[in-house]
Amino acid sequence: MSAATDTARVAAPAGAFGQSVRDSLVIARRNLIRMTRIPEMVLFGIIQPVMFVVLFTYVFGGSMKIGNTTDPDVYKDFLMAGIFAQTVTFATAGSAAGIADDMQKGLVDRFRSLPMARGAVLTGRTVADLVQTSITLLVLAIVALIVGWRTGSADPTNAGQILAGFGLLLLLGYAFTWIGALIGLSVRTPEAATSGGIIWLFPVTFVSNAFVDSSQMTPWLRHIAEWNPFSATVQACRELFGNPGVVQSDAWPMQHPVWASLIWSVLIIAVFRTLAVRKYRSAAS
Repeated sequence: MSAATDTARVAAPAGAFGQSVRDSLVIARRNLIRMTRIPEMVLFGIIQPVMFVVLFTYVFGGSMKIGNTTDPDVYKDFLMAGIFAQTVTFATAGSAAGIADDMQKGLVDRFRSLPMARGAVLTGRTVADLVQTSITLLVLAIVALIVGWRTGSADPTNAGQILAGFGLLLLLGYAFTWIGALIGLSVRTPEAATSGGIIWLFPVTFVSNAFVDSSQMTPWLRHIAEWNPFSATVQACRELFGNPGVVQSDAWPMQHPVWASLIWSVLIIAVFRTLAVRKYRSAAS
């Protein structure tokens, strides 16, 4: 009798975790099917970053000083890690709007009536958004290669490092979708979620090393940029891609950008997933 009780106690958490995974995958599948039925969602998500690549490359190329040169080819290789990182973080707005739309239409109430894990709705949504972000990032990388971006332009690199760089980008994007999930649960309409999901991203992405050399900023702004989680991922990708722009700095995130990127992303997921699931439970109660 005691052995059976102990077995049940051990199996219960595993069963709960398994159900949570299954429920999350069901919700993710539902959102992916919805994306295929509304292809313009994916299309518009691809067009915007492609426009950023073209505009920044050909409009600002040649006028930005990277190190001791204004060579447009150097800026092109410097720029792409920043564009990649901006693209994955801007998926936050889509996550916020999608969750707010589900809340407004009463879909959350329908999920609430089912015997499913509470956090599965949000986890499934963020996983589906991660798949869409992966597709967008793949298309963007192809466009970057077409306009002349090359890995290993400043330092030798290999396929493993390149894949690691894209892995860090996707991890950052996934972390930011949890911020979007919290925003989507905190507003009343999808329109407000779209605005709230994107407006704060502009200072995060522009007060960074994504588009300009942070060493040329004023000291107080440079310190903010160097400790920006976004900057850590950009710097890590430049190291892994072998692109120019890896500046010398006393800031720990710039000296150890790969570790800093991992720590920031995991910390953001841990904090905002907890807050979002708690908000979801209170909204559905």
